[in-house]
Amino acid sequence: MLIRVRSPDGMHRIEVGLKDTLAQLLERLALAMNAPSPDAIVLTRDVRGQSILAEFEKSIVSLGLKHGDMLFATVAPSARPSVEPTDPRTNTNDGSSKPAVSSSFVLPVAQEDVDSQLEKDGGLIARKRDMQFCKHGANAMCEYCTPTEPYDAGYLAENKIKHMSFHAHLRKILSQSKIRGDISGGLPPNIPLPLEDLDYRVKTPCMSGHAPWPESICTKCQPSAITLQRQPFRMVDNVEFASSTIIDRLLSFWRSTRCQRFGFLYGRYDRSPDVPLGIKAIVEAIYEPKQGWEEDGIKIDVESEDFSSEIRRADVVAGACGLKVVGMIFTDLEATNESGRVVYRRHANSYFLTSLECRLAAYMELKYPNVSRWARGGHFGSKFVTCCVSGNEDGNIDVTAWQLSNSAMAMQAANLIVPSSVPSKMCVLEPTKTRYVPDVFYKYTNEYNLPVTANAKPAFPVEYLLVNLTHGFPKDPNPMFHSDNPFCIENRDHLHQVQTLGLLKRHINSAQGAAAMLAVVLADFHFLVYLTGLSILGPSDIALIGRIVRDPANSIQLAEELLLTSGWQTLLLMLQEASDSDLNHSGQVADVQAPLEAPVANTNSNGDTFAATASPWACRHCTFVNSPTDNSCDMCALPRD
Repeated sequence: MLIRVRSPDGMHRIEVGLKDTLAQLLERLALAMNAPSPDAIVLTRDVRGQSILAEFEKSIVSLGLKHGDMLFATVAPSARPSVEPTDPRTNTNDGSSKPAVSSSFVLPVAQEDVDSQLEKDGGLIARKRDMQFCKHGANAMCEYCTPTEPYDAGYLAENKIKHMSFHAHLRKILSQSKIRGDISGGLPPNIPLPLEDLDYRVKTPCMSGHAPWPESICTKCQPSAITLQRQPFRMVDNVEFASSTIIDRLLSFWRSTRCQRFGFLYGRYDRSPDVPLGIKAIVEAIYEPKQGWEEDGIKIDVESEDFSSEIRRADVVAGACGLKVVGMIFTDLEATNESGRVVYRRHANSYFLTSLECRLAAYMELKYPNVSRWARGGHFGSKFVTCCVSGNEDGNIDVTAWQLSNSAMAMQAANLIVPSSVPSKMCVLEPTKTRYVPDVFYKYTNEYNLPVTANAKPAFPVEYLLVNLTHGFPKDPNPMFHSDNPFCIENRDHLHQVQTLGLLKRHINSAQGAAAMLAVVLADFHFLVYLTGLSILGPSDIALIGRIVRDPANSIQLAEELLLTSGWQTLLLMLQEASDSDLNHSGQVADVQAPLEAPVANTNSNGDTFAATASPWACRHCTFVNSPTDNSCDMCALPRD
């Protein structure tokens, strides 16, 4: 039967069975009201709250409730979680004390530190006195110089900010409830959480009482029609690479092989001063997982167990250093006949991201959701960014940064989209007996400058799913990983760059046992990931190394502690037996740091020429250009020599 419950958030209809108890009713009601727990709900028979239902073990029928009866529910103020623990008793002006009642309501989840910092910021944008319109004195304000809100449309248009920041979007929603300024204290009890992730899946089970999907469906459980439009906000506003060396080492693979490369971005989030209440992702390292590399693309199996275990190993090192996965990066480069130039293929008349890349980005954003205490489900959107290294209009190598909208994430989660053979088009799947596909529309302006709503089936432009970000490098670089002698990058065996114990031995011996030099040697992400994968050092040793990397001021003292640990002594003892013959001398040449303006040069910074085996070769029989690792022609199948 159906029990109606009226709460400050609205009316709820709870489906219960004849044998269900009051405790089971409260559990379902807590989910509907987004209450912290069923114990926090006070259920009464009348609106005044005088007849409280507290016999939790009794059945609904034994309490005298019938189908369609209405109850009244409130959330006890003392049960609502506060942002910070407060004293249970508060002093009054006359010196007496009385029980403190919490008036804040947010979900108790562990969100990013930068989010907590921005919540304490008032968010107002200061404006200078207008010499033409301001007629008041220096200590007064008027409508022309009063600080404006971070979501002010005029300010965003004047400063050419296409997407407002996430926290500006949150303040805009809260302003409708007259909530402004510092929001770190949470929400009043009568205001629901403002954010909720989009969901285009059929709601199961439906509270209407019919059989669940796919046996039946109704207007209450089926998703509404989808209208795609530009997302007005973005979760991350800027991508900052801690040093240009990070990009140079990624590009060294393409310069050696002319093939593409993929990697995960490891870094942290911080405040962005360029956008009101903005967030930037600071990239400290790029990890390159195992992948198939081609001249026109890459192959990765993101759902395989080997891939997941490899990323987990890198996550351990990143976590010890205070970092996490913030995004992914891939190259799409093709050299032109002109020296030092690459093809300009990604622009407004072609595409910015292909439909296949968009779906991969949406998959990754779902895998790394953004934790938010302002969302009813505890998550809202994602801070995962996607960077593409390709040619710009001048023929130089450039980086572009993107995110997929919340609509794209919801469509991917509902399995509604699939990449098409046309890079700039995303296909909408056809409905089946088990897959419900709602109507999908998108709006555009036609040749007569009139808005037109078009059906997105069977395909629509991928631009409706994109949110573009800015990117750059700091003026005064201070990267976390700054080793003078970089360790070779993982999974580049075909370039004769193999991570071996001999190479590890030489890398550690370069410190000569000095704590100061060891602290510099340890400041290499690729070295730390390989060292962790040997399973010689324990968790405490890895945590100590992470402190050495992220705390340069005390790195020497911490390095001295590391030298005395049993795990490090065991490592040194094992390396004494390592052979010095597998040092990959030829592989060190391929990992160079050539400038971005000369992407196709085949020499490193010392002028040394790369080995011929590291460049594509043309077949002498049919002139087809083959991959450098192929021993026979892919076109005519004749041998290379």
